[in-house]
Amino acid sequence: MDAYDIPAEPVSISEETIKKSRFITLLAHTDGVDAARAFVQRIKVEHYAARHHCWAWVAGAPNDYQQLGFSDDGEPSGTAGKPILAQLMGNEIGEITAVVVRYYGGVQLGTGGLVKAYGGGVQQVLRQLTRRRKVPMRVFQLSCDYAQLGDIERMITRFGGQRLNSEYLDVVSLRLALPHAHIAGFAQNLSDFSRGILHLIPSEQ
Repeated sequence: MDAYDIPAEPVSISEETIKKSRFITLLAHTDGVDAARAFVQRIKVEHYAARHHCWAWVAGAPNDYQQLGFSDDGEPSGTAGKPILAQLMGNEIGEITAVVVRYYGGVQLGTGGLVKAYGGGVQQVLRQLTRRRKVPMRVFQLSCDYAQLGDIERMITRFGGQRLNSEYLDVVSLRLALPHAHIAGFAQNLSDFSRGILHLIPSEQ
């Protein structure tokens, strides 16, 4: 699993009035579908008087199609949720949910106008969005002798990993996180270093 961009800020907002309808676009960092649903529900509660709460999410990595979702929330089919999702996917950003709230102003926008309003609002916020890079990691347990610790610590650093915690008993028990892309390389180096004695044990987090 490769690294990908996610929002650096908890929530980003823009507002626009189009033919008397007020559109409020809110983007949030949401790690997973449950977090995405919770954000959508929160916005519905905060903007309970709005006519529509249209949304889309890319709740995981940008290429994880099992964590995509969208809703037109009463707008004509294909005029809101899909344009919102298209903007998120086109910007190759993950762990993000967009909700566009519409306070109806009494003037119909037509199919093309709705697509432009919903997609355009998200595009505007995405232009201003601060991003950060996420490197997917997997957590492991590893036990070693005290004499091996220094070499293993240097190996963890070389492969972009993180030492999460340690226990010092008869042997050293390490809990470490490694980037998905470097697990195989680290495991091979560990085997070569220890002549096949030391092994990574996957952790339940």
